[in-house]
Amino acid sequence: MSVTKNDMVIEIAKKTNVEQQKVKQIVQLTLDSIVDILATEKRIELRNFGVFEVRERKARKARNPRTGAEVMVPSKQVVTFKAGKIMEEKIDVPGAKSHPPAITPSSSAPAPVSVPAAAPTGSSVGS
Repeated sequence: MSVTKNDMVIEIAKKTNVEQQKVKQIVQLTLDSIVDILATEKRIELRNFGVFEVRERKARKARNPRTGAEVMVPSKQVVTFKAGKIMEEKIDVPGAKSHPPAITPSSSAPAPVSVPAAAPTGSSVGS
């Protein structure tokens, strides 16, 4: 389950004893400011949290999954995020796996079973 902006507002309101409507405004203003700064400055560093940065994803060739036809995907601006040290330390709990193990056909998937075709009816076996 993911946490919504509203869940965050409720939690902050409880912790600060500030009414939810005011907290909601502050949270929204903060998020709007991040977007505005990224639109103009292309980078925002929030100490002890992380860095948001606008980067260009290069144009590339791709395939239409329905037709298999090759298509060009144009370059575009994307937002990346790199977690700060404190966030990484808090999220990277010792003993916890950071990524699920990769599934490889040879190790995890059962081997395919070949089933012999049924003999046509009316034929005699061994003649």
